[in-house]
Amino acid sequence: MFQTSTYDDPNVLPADARNHWAFMETNSAAAIMKAICPAEWSDIVDVLQSYRLDPKFWLKAGGNRGDIAAQIDSLFHNKGWLETRLDLETKGILYSKEGEKIGELPPAYQEGYLVDNFKNRIVLDVEWNAKDGNLDRDLAAYRSWFDAGLIAAGVIITKDRLSLLNLARRLWLDHQQTLDEEARNPKLPIDLNTSTVTAFDKAQMRVRRGVMGSCPVLIVAANESTWNGQPFTID
Repeated sequence: MFQTSTYDDPNVLPADARNHWAFMETNSAAAIMKAICPAEWSDIVDVLQSYRLDPKFWLKAGGNRGDIAAQIDSLFHNKGWLETRLDLETKGILYSKEGEKIGELPPAYQEGYLVDNFKNRIVLDVEWNAKDGNLDRDLAAYRSWFDAGLIAAGVIITKDRLSLLNLARRLWLDHQQTLDEEARNPKLPIDLNTSTVTAFDKAQMRVRRGVMGSCPVLIVAANESTWNGQPFTID
């Protein structure tokens, strides 16, 4: 596993996408996707350029996982990406020294899981607020599928928890100042203190352990720069 940064090349990822998210990559994932899956990479770039966190959805109690993940997934689904289960079946075929087929081994079947988005040879999961064990599952599956030749790269979109915690505190404090004193509540409506859910630091730790093997992987994380600049409001 080699940690690379081809996403810093403006010819690979334009600045208006690069500057609004945090990234980590292995094995030149961004450059590889641009080179061998240009249409799919263009879709990813479009989403990173256009999507911004809106506090009225992001800071909504009970909506942290569903709303944000659903919004991002819908952008990809509108571009033809599909929620897909990838299974593997491996069959051994036996040949004699002379090249004559002499038999087959029983196929070995490996059941996969539903990935959030799949198109051509790119798999992309949005891991916003799930249990952090999902990252082990994702990266191990990417490794298996890459080794089998099914995919060219894997992408995980998640959040930079500490960066967004600082932003949430500022936005929530500003919102409290607009309320009557008796209606104020200092507690954030979402939990950004929990360290056992999917987040950028959790993904980085697993990538550095090499869970995904030689599969090119790009980790993308929403941070303060992903905010759309709007205050928190209740409709």
